[in-house]
Amino acid sequence: MKMNMIISKKHIVLSALVLALSVAVYLNWEYVKTNGDSFESTSKIAVSGEVAEDPAADETAAYGEAYFAEAKLSRTKSRDEAADALKYMLEDANLTTDQMTELTLQAAAIAEAIEVEGKIENLIKAKGFEDCMVYLEDDKIDVLVKCDGMTDSEAAQIKDVILGEVDVEDKNISIIEIK
Repeated sequence: MKMNMIISKKHIVLSALVLALSVAVYLNWEYVKTNGDSFESTSKIAVSGEVAEDPAADETAAYGEAYFAEAKLSRTKSRDEAADALKYMLEDANLTTDQMTELTLQAAAIAEAIEVEGKIENLIKAKGFEDCMVYLEDDKIDVLVKCDGMTDSEAAQIKDVILGEVDVEDKNISIIEIK
């Protein structure tokens, strides 16, 4: 018996989306690995005109860095699990065209969210913030920013970055300061 194998446009698009999602998850994993290892603190206070180390500030800064490292690792792990689940489901030969389309759309949405979150994080860091995490869910966005006392103008800068990348209502933007 000879089996004819027909590769349709849908299969190519599906494969490309799964590949893009896998690459995005891998890059996110590598980013967390390289940036999660450094727990250095640069907090200093002025004492009689001299700059001295502040042990309490170092402890607080180390907590903030540990928090971001843990959060990035957790986000990467959950995305890896979601990608694996989607990949497993997409490999099921018994899927209908509608089910395959739905899974493809979910994979595309995850890949797009990863890309948008990363872009927003990089733009916020470019504004001078040491570290941040962005969580994008449908029409809601949460931003965790490492800083010591955020001003109204800094919050406005972050909102401008967000609104430049995604279309969300002001009331659905949450900016949380992590020290």
